[in-house]
Amino acid sequence: MLSPTSRLLGLLELLQTQPLTTGREIADLLGIDRRTVRRDVAALQGLGIPVEGERGVGGGYRMRPGFRLPPLMLSDDEAVAVVLGLVAARRLGLGATEEAADGALGKIHRVLPEALRRRVEALEETLGFTSGAEAGAPVATEAALLLAGAIRRRRRVTARYRSFEGAESERELSPHGLVVHSGRWYLAAHDHRRDALRTFRVDRLSRIAVASAAAACPPPDGFDTVEYVRRSLARVPWPYEVEVLLPLSVEDARSRLPATLAELEEEGGGTLVRLRTSSLDWTAGLLAGLGCEFAIRGPEELRESVRALADRLTACATR
Repeated sequence: MLSPTSRLLGLLELLQTQPLTTGREIADLLGIDRRTVRRDVAALQGLGIPVEGERGVGGGYRMRPGFRLPPLMLSDDEAVAVVLGLVAARRLGLGATEEAADGALGKIHRVLPEALRRRVEALEETLGFTSGAEAGAPVATEAALLLAGAIRRRRRVTARYRSFEGAESERELSPHGLVVHSGRWYLAAHDHRRDALRTFRVDRLSRIAVASAAAACPPPDGFDTVEYVRRSLARVPWPYEVEVLLPLSVEDARSRLPATLAELEEEGGGTLVRLRTSSLDWTAGLLAGLGCEFAIRGPEELRESVRALADRLTACATR
């Protein structure tokens, strides 16, 4: 159900985009009853917005002809920042839905002064990205807001969670932070049923409710939510567990390997790389692209994949 503020904004949007709207249409579109429609119209009128009512067949509500809300007073830099944020959110799969980003952009366009609106639209039409759009997993806006509020207020949440295999279970969590990675939202939280830190895909959480009880397990000292989620994603189980020693510092290795792909640990002046993979041939190509020597600790099958890759590259070089 929409909050009173959201209802008023939704009603205002309807009245600005349609010349005449009946009470029944407003009620159906906003999911409220006719009495609430009348009350919200009165609230807008109390704010000085000239909403007029027409009785009888074909009647309804409309904005007084000629009335327009004042333009959104944004500087050029501010308008560009807002539009780029929405475009990037849509591109990277950060928004709840693509329709939400498009709707917000449409509203921004309607309230910008005409000259600035034309410039901003030109930027949208001509801007390109070198990376493809992320196929993200949309997250319900209410879920994101509930979790963010619980994190800020240090409250527990209860939810139903669906695993990768499809199994569902009830969870009681003390949430620590939200992280977006590759178009997906993740929640770092203490799972009270398992008494351990866990990472959860937010799009797999449902029936989220904020409990009155305070979060009983604060984050560990120095806890970094982003770093924790990175490590947990790097530990996702795959058929093969690879260990390779690189003659690089941890900082240098980190600049060459994505943090969500591998765990890095200093060892003997070099860096021990641990990663999990479903393809040793792909791993051989990854190691070859690091631009340095490496020593394979395991598994033994990785050596065959590296030799096979070396043979293919040699054959290409001698053609």
